[in-house]
Amino acid sequence: MNLKIFIIITCFLSVFSSAQKNNLSPSKPTKDEYFGVKVMDEYRNLENLDDPQTLNWMKSQTAYTNSVLNLIPKINYYSEKRLEFDKRQGYSVSELKITANNRYFYLKKDGNEKVSKLYYREGFSGNEELLYDPIVYKSSEANHSFIINYISPSWDGSKIAISMSEKGNELADVIIMDVKTKYIHPEIITNSAPATFDGIKWIDDNSGFFYVAFSTTDPKSQDFYKNTRTVLYKIGTDPKEIIDVFSAKNNPDLHIADNQYPMILDFDQEDQYYIGMIVDYQSYRKTFIINKNDLLGNKKNWTALSDLNDKAKNFDFWNEDIVFVSGYNSSFNKLCKTGINNPNFKNPEILVPEKKDEIIISYRITKDGIYYTTTKNGVEAKLYLYKDGKDIPIQLPYPSGNVNLENKGENYSDFWITCSGWANEGQRFKYDIKTNTFKPENLTPITEYPEFKDIISQEVTVKARDGEEIPLSLIYNKNLKKNGKNMVLIDSYGSYGLSNSPFFAKTYLLWVNEGGMVAIAHVRGGGEKGEKWRLAGRKETKFNTWRDLIDCTEYLIRENYTSNNKVAIWGASAGGITVGRAMTERPYLFKTVIAEVGSLNTLREEETPSGQPKEFGSVKNPKEFKALLEMDSFHHIKKGVKYPATFITGGINDQRVAVWEPVKFAAKLMANDASNNPILLKIDFEGGHAGNVPVAQRYANLGDMFAFALWQLGHPDYQPKENTKK
Repeated sequence: MNLKIFIIITCFLSVFSSAQKNNLSPSKPTKDEYFGVKVMDEYRNLENLDDPQTLNWMKSQTAYTNSVLNLIPKINYYSEKRLEFDKRQGYSVSELKITANNRYFYLKKDGNEKVSKLYYREGFSGNEELLYDPIVYKSSEANHSFIINYISPSWDGSKIAISMSEKGNELADVIIMDVKTKYIHPEIITNSAPATFDGIKWIDDNSGFFYVAFSTTDPKSQDFYKNTRTVLYKIGTDPKEIIDVFSAKNNPDLHIADNQYPMILDFDQEDQYYIGMIVDYQSYRKTFIINKNDLLGNKKNWTALSDLNDKAKNFDFWNEDIVFVSGYNSSFNKLCKTGINNPNFKNPEILVPEKKDEIIISYRITKDGIYYTTTKNGVEAKLYLYKDGKDIPIQLPYPSGNVNLENKGENYSDFWITCSGWANEGQRFKYDIKTNTFKPENLTPITEYPEFKDIISQEVTVKARDGEEIPLSLIYNKNLKKNGKNMVLIDSYGSYGLSNSPFFAKTYLLWVNEGGMVAIAHVRGGGEKGEKWRLAGRKETKFNTWRDLIDCTEYLIRENYTSNNKVAIWGASAGGITVGRAMTERPYLFKTVIAEVGSLNTLREEETPSGQPKEFGSVKNPKEFKALLEMDSFHHIKKGVKYPATFITGGINDQRVAVWEPVKFAAKLMANDASNNPILLKIDFEGGHAGNVPVAQRYANLGDMFAFALWQLGHPDYQPKENTKK
């Protein structure tokens, strides 16, 4: 960087700092005391989203952020490239559902369209027919912009339930269509979120379906996620007359807590029973079983099936047995079965024993046996078939980081896989067991991306400070030089036992094409190395999550991939804990931080409708309170510290992370930061928790983060021009 440019940018940053100081949020401190520990909350007032002063500050900060971002020369580069890729591909397909009579239902978006439409065809080679365009939904009413975020066809494909969402809301309107006539039933279900809460499950005669119903439709209510229930809706009836089949109120003898979600698991038409599960964000849950005829006959005789201590999950029926994945007395897991009538989950028949360094991820039962997939470190996938007591490896069409399985049912041989990786687009194949071959059956065109031809991926492990081996995925141009000057974007999450599995991430690839490198840190708290990995980054051990990120960053610097003034870290949702605490613990290690709809004030999350004390802890428990305070990024901001450049986002309709969490964090950071680095807050007033919005809106939001990071890491094409500062 020459002297003239350096002076220009320094002056530019000073202007930022001055503007921030002149628009700080009002502070109305509140003092709390937990087990003798006094905690000062300087911005409790910002939790009141009905306060016009709070709303105006959020709007002014968003306007200011937009004005700053608009000075970046290539601010629209990312979104324009993504839209260009969509047009190059022609169209994209999602939400594919195949019925037993071979009807294909799916969402399809042409490259120049804003949202996906619903289509179907008779068989893979059948003629495509448009079923529903979401633009017509409530089109007579003003200010509506719906997307389809979930579909569920009946068993025979004669009807289909369509979930309609807008502005980032998870709560959706569900409409029902008769496929042959395209008749839309007038009844609308408004108290469900099937895209995120266990979907819609049709009963065997196609006359109705089960879904999870919310007790209130006010997402701001403290009771929003409480007292949910699984209900049966019969087609053509008033949605207010749903039949309660599995809930605390309907089944008091099951002792379901108000913050647990009673759900009925997936089933086949041929199954004799339903399995109900009490979901509460733990890996293993209580399950119950009931005869189908009993439940549909309004009986309430659910009986206990498995307990938490059985460490059983992923249940499916197979003849007279229950197949499941077991973590009992296992470092990883194993595939087992036990009898329906006298189940024994602690001493079952083991079908597939524990594999060294491999975790069983998913399985599908077919006429020919059980196909299942495993992963090593969450990034190296393998496929197997369990058949006639034998465990048969199946060679994938190409080495893959992630494999998704599809089947038609246990009475059919039809079986598909979709393979993907960091640098190769997902491809769908149908497997022929007779010839042991895979035939491509892509509903989406395979598109060439010559601009990515020199990008490669590499999997390494990093030794953390306590000796644990942290998986780290690297994506970079094959000609990259280890000279300490590479712009590195590090993505990390680390909660709920979820894994960052490889996928064709155009965001990452575009970053590499702009001259950078991407690293995905598979930190503790995720599921990459099994249940122990998850528990090692949860509650009192949560500190491992952000310290793993710190250790991975130091590894990349030590190995001369980059230096601390070339590192941007990015975390979304619960990943906000990871990046927020990494930056507050080691502020000088990073140049840039992106906290996207981030969980940044964990001490107060229990006060929100979506608080998860079983994952992060409760302030009502002294040990867990200390853990929550330790992982709370808001409370670790200190006066006079020079923090990295920070870009903070929130969604006004976010039902997972209350928008005031990022807002409070931004306000305190602006008031206490001693650097001249920009601290930008952007609230999406037409969105929620990142998803359930049109793709152009999502691309624009990602593009802001992308451009901000490249600007701050010194990419010459993203530096504000001299004439924009006059």
